[in-house]
Amino acid sequence: MFAAPSSGSGKTAVTCAFLAALAEKGLSPRAFKCGPDYIDPMFHRKVLGVPSYNLDLFFSPPGVVLSLLSRHMPEDGFAVLEGVMGFYDGVGGVTDRAGSWHLAHVTDTPVVLVVQPKGQSLTLAAQIKGLQAFREQSHLAGLLLNRCSDRLCRTLAPMLERETGLKVFGCLPETDAACFESRHLGLVTAEEIDGLREKIFSLGRTLEETADIDGLIALAASAPKLPPSAPLIPLSPPRAKIAVARDRAFCFYYEDNLELLREIGAELAFFSPLEDVELPSGASGLYLGGGYPELWAAALSKNVSMRRAVCRAVAAGMPTVAECGGFLYLQRELENERGERFPMCGALPGRGFPTGGLRRFGYTELTAREDSLLFCRGQRIPAHEFHYWDCTENGAGLTAQKPSSGREWSCCITGETLYAGFPHLYFYACPEMAQRFVRAAEKFGGIIK
Repeated sequence: MFAAPSSGSGKTAVTCAFLAALAEKGLSPRAFKCGPDYIDPMFHRKVLGVPSYNLDLFFSPPGVVLSLLSRHMPEDGFAVLEGVMGFYDGVGGVTDRAGSWHLAHVTDTPVVLVVQPKGQSLTLAAQIKGLQAFREQSHLAGLLLNRCSDRLCRTLAPMLERETGLKVFGCLPETDAACFESRHLGLVTAEEIDGLREKIFSLGRTLEETADIDGLIALAASAPKLPPSAPLIPLSPPRAKIAVARDRAFCFYYEDNLELLREIGAELAFFSPLEDVELPSGASGLYLGGGYPELWAAALSKNVSMRRAVCRAVAAGMPTVAECGGFLYLQRELENERGERFPMCGALPGRGFPTGGLRRFGYTELTAREDSLLFCRGQRIPAHEFHYWDCTENGAGLTAQKPSSGREWSCCITGETLYAGFPHLYFYACPEMAQRFVRAAEKFGGIIK
C-alpha cells in the first residue's frame, strides 16, 4: 500500500507511476483504492487497461473485503493498494475505521509512506516516528519521497533510515507529468486529460531511475498469502438487460457493483445520455450512476430524444437506480454554476442547483421507511455522499444518519420500481439490493432470450 500523512501528498501519482513501472516489466498487478473514491480507480485503469476496485471497510465487513481482494488478485501478480486521506484518518475524521491503516491492518499489507520533504528534514523523521508509534502495529515498512530531487533524496535517506528504521525506497521528482488537475469533486477524470497514459508511463520510467522498484516488488512479495476467495453469492445465467449510462457525464460506478449485477443475472448494456438517442433495445432496467452532469447540462438538455426516452421508461415503471448525478439528470431542471437552467428528463419534479460547497459529505447510514425497489422497511444500509449540487426535492423514502455525529435528515425518492437520491450505494454492502434490482428488471421485461 502507498499511504501518506495527509491528502495532497501525491499518493495517486506515485501509485500510477509504480503500476506503470510494473507493467513495463511485464508484470500483472491489480490496483485497489481504499475507501469510496471513484476517480483514482479511473487513473489506475488508464495505466493497466483492466478494472481497479474499491476496498471499503465501512461498506463491508473484513471477511468480505478480504474475499474481494483475494478474488481480484491474479495468480501470477500482486495487488497495489492506494490509501485515502491521512494514514489513520477514518470515518468521521475522528476514528481509524475504514481508513488506510485499518485496511492495511485487516489485510496485513506492508505500507510505503509517501512523504514530501519540502521545507523540513529532521522534523520529517519526527513526524514519521509519531505515525509509527500511534498504533502498536503500524504496518509501515518503508518511505518514498515525493516531489523530491534525487540529490536531496540521497542526502535525506541515511538520516531518515537511521531515525525511523524504515527503508527509503527512493523518490519521485517533481515533474509536470505528476501534476493532475483538480476540480470541485477532486481530480478531473482520467478521460479528460490529454495524453494521460503517456504521462503516467513517463512517470513510471522516472520512478525506475530514482526508486528501488525491485525492492518494492520484494516488499510486496513479503506480504502474507491471502485466504482463498469464497463465493459471495450464487451465480445466475443472464435474466434481464439493464441499461447503464456511461460517458463523460456519468462515469462514477463501483466496478464490483457492475460485476455483481452480471453475476446475478444482468446483461449490462452501456449507453450515452450525451450521444445516444434511445435506450438500448430490450432494456428492462435502468442504472444512472454519478458523475458530472452539471458540467454537461447544456449537451444533456439538447439531447431531447434521450431525455424523453428516460422519462417514458421511469414513468412506465422500468426499475431504475439513479445515484447523485443520475438523480440530478432525472429532475425537471438542472442549473449550472453560472446560474443557467436547463431542462432535464422531468421524471422527477425537482431542480438541481449549485451550493458553492460540499453538502452532507461523507459516509452515512440509510434506514428505509418503506419497502421499495432496493430496500425492505427498517433495513439499514451504509452509503456515501459527495456532491456540491443539491436539489429542491430530495425525497423522504429513507432516513440518513451520520455514523459519528448522529445527525439525521430525510432523503431519496423511493418506490416499487425506483431508487433516486444523492447517496451512492455499494452493492456488496447488501447483495440483496442487486438481487432485487435484477429480479424487478426481469419482472418488468421478462427473461431475456
